[in-house]
Amino acid sequence: MNQLPIRNLLPELRPLLNKFYRWHRSHMRAPAEASYWVAGDPDIVAGLCLTDVAKGKWLTGLLVAPDHRGRGLARCLVSRALCDCDGPVWLFCDPRLVHFYQALDFNPTESLPEALASRLERYNRHKTLVAMHHHRETI
Repeated sequence: MNQLPIRNLLPELRPLLNKFYRWHRSHMRAPAEASYWVAGDPDIVAGLCLTDVAKGKWLTGLLVAPDHRGRGLARCLVSRALCDCDGPVWLFCDPRLVHFYQALDFNPTESLPEALASRLERYNRHKTLVAMHHHRETI
């Protein structure tokens, strides 16, 4: 199980998350308007972004450094980030990752806000992605 600290990264530290993505040769980038969740201290070993969309959030950029994979870190990071979300959260994933996200209570969906539906249509011209949805209500 993961023992690394997970925290919400301050917006002014966004360049650190982008540096992490570049270091791992990822095309992912942290959007300026997102909130950022990272694991590790002082070095980032995993990260993700949550961007506001249609009264919900769009989860992007989930990446765990290769030498930290297989330890449940991605699951812990996503679960922690979802704790701060009210309402729906959407993501797009490779079909091989559907079971991973289903274990986190995401479900495949064809019902997307227009901004995400058009984006998925563009992405699917070059690769196949599955849209998934999670709904979290605050108690």
